[in-house]
Amino acid sequence: MFRTRLLSGIVLVIVLVATVGTGGELLFAFIGAISLVGMTELYKVVGVQGKALGMVGYLAALAYYGLLWCQAEEYMTMLSILFLVLLMAVYVFTFPTFLAEQVMTVFFGFFYVAVMLSYVYQTRMLEDGRVVVWLIFLSSWGCDTCAYCVGVLIGKHKMAPKLSPKKSVEGGIGGIVGAAMLGVLFALAMNKWGGASASPVHYAVICAAGGAISQVGDLAASAIKRNHEIKDYGKLIPGHGGILDRFDSVIFTAPIIYYLATMLAV
Repeated sequence: MFRTRLLSGIVLVIVLVATVGTGGELLFAFIGAISLVGMTELYKVVGVQGKALGMVGYLAALAYYGLLWCQAEEYMTMLSILFLVLLMAVYVFTFPTFLAEQVMTVFFGFFYVAVMLSYVYQTRMLEDGRVVVWLIFLSSWGCDTCAYCVGVLIGKHKMAPKLSPKKSVEGGIGGIVGAAMLGVLFALAMNKWGGASASPVHYAVICAAGGAISQVGDLAASAIKRNHEIKDYGKLIPGHGGILDRFDSVIFTAPIIYYLATMLAV
């Protein structure tokens, strides 16, 4: 089991280095593809994948990425309204085929997966995106690792006992502090060897905020799975479950990193 997790983790890192490092069309295609896979995993939970309701969700995701590629994000509100109207049309004209919960999940899934994940690409396309984009993964996965280590060592107070009994308040705080420290080290490394001009203070703040919100993303994914009594969203990545299982914290971290990087002009 450990070997499988290790090998799949190595493969995932290689894929990320290749796509995120290259950026541009390759990263755009990669993020678009995993968004559709992630939406499929979520839609399977409520049984709408491959059905008319799910197809509307996929269509909305493709339309959104089309707007993103054409830099026409000003039409996002219009797309959201049309998406909702089309969903409700399918709901009423096929009634009682689908439940209201399924309609809401399809609508939610579009934003939760496709829109949120797109910020990985949007962050990479910033002026200093080649460096800043790595803060998304550094803060989310770095926080998770640090939180685990601190939790094992000194964790006593449960953070969300009914949802994730092993997560502790001490571990959560340790994860945030650890993410901030990783941000400082990353900034110093980029300044010395990466030809960047990164502020260690700004990177610490960004990674700390990203680490904090990543824990919400992790717990949110666990809550959805608990509500529907499933262990993993899928088996796409051996040893890691599906796309949503591996990117649950990244989904929440990516928009935070993007907006903080923009406001702090890092």
